[in-house]
Amino acid sequence: MSPTEVDRSIAVGTDFSLDVRLFRLSPELQPYFTALYCFDIDCPDGQIIKDCLHPEWAAMRFSVGKPPMAAIGPGPMSRQAQFVVSGPTCQSIRFGLSTARIWGLGVQPAGWAKFIAGSARDFADRTVDGVADRAFALFAPLLDLVHQPHSDAEATAGAINSFLMPHANRIIVGEEQILACHAALLDPEIANVGDLGERLGMKPRTLERLCGRYFGFPPKMLLRRQRFLRSLARFMLEPRRNWSEAMDGQYYDQAQFVRDFRSFMAMTPSEYALGPHPILDRIIEQRMADQGAAPQTDKPTILRYADDGKRSR
Repeated sequence: MSPTEVDRSIAVGTDFSLDVRLFRLSPELQPYFTALYCFDIDCPDGQIIKDCLHPEWAAMRFSVGKPPMAAIGPGPMSRQAQFVVSGPTCQSIRFGLSTARIWGLGVQPAGWAKFIAGSARDFADRTVDGVADRAFALFAPLLDLVHQPHSDAEATAGAINSFLMPHANRIIVGEEQILACHAALLDPEIANVGDLGERLGMKPRTLERLCGRYFGFPPKMLLRRQRFLRSLARFMLEPRRNWSEAMDGQYYDQAQFVRDFRSFMAMTPSEYALGPHPILDRIIEQRMADQGAAPQTDKPTILRYADDGKRSR
């Protein structure tokens, strides 16, 4: 079964153009990957467009052309590998893009368990060369696949889907626990680690091991991240709101929210609101023009605010 294209073509300004296509993988693969997307950017005269990603699950990116510059957290950006893997993040990923086509494959925690040989904790808030690191050996052939000449995006997406399908039936020990934990983390009614453990029927030490191994962070940090992302998503889609209105109900006060914002994004909410976001702003602008539906905070940032099923030029 070929993946279905569900989002395409977002134009950006007059200085550079951006085309984002989201492909829905076969149902057998969907519990394991957040999204497959193709990202075409055309920047004249060697221009580099800079933006930042919000905290997200692990992702693999395959570049055709010059790979992105990037840094997780503070420090200078550096040129990334053509097959680069970012582990689960609780810090923003700053990046710079020049003319290129980039294929992205977001990895759910259950996908980490099924396909990746290593603990997510060891890759948290890091980027690594996916060809050089043996943990990602299964996916290394995808780099050659996306470089096939004269292959359009639909054909490449179908080939990626076909490459992944034979591995979909791999057995995961504890898959039901991983999926249940993932669902509970997304539930806004789960306010603390005690609630999470009770929902899962899991002792604290067992929960800690599960989250570190497959989600990359302790359960307390994962819950903090989710309430932060819910707040940020509300603000991004309704910029006329102030931050107080966008804050998740789990925050005690604005000071707590500001502390979280600094922790996850290395800036204050006001600094973020005033800063340029050339790529995300245009994706959100198109989404709002189409329908303005609530974002799925589990998607990669680049697609979190894109409208499933719409096309625009």
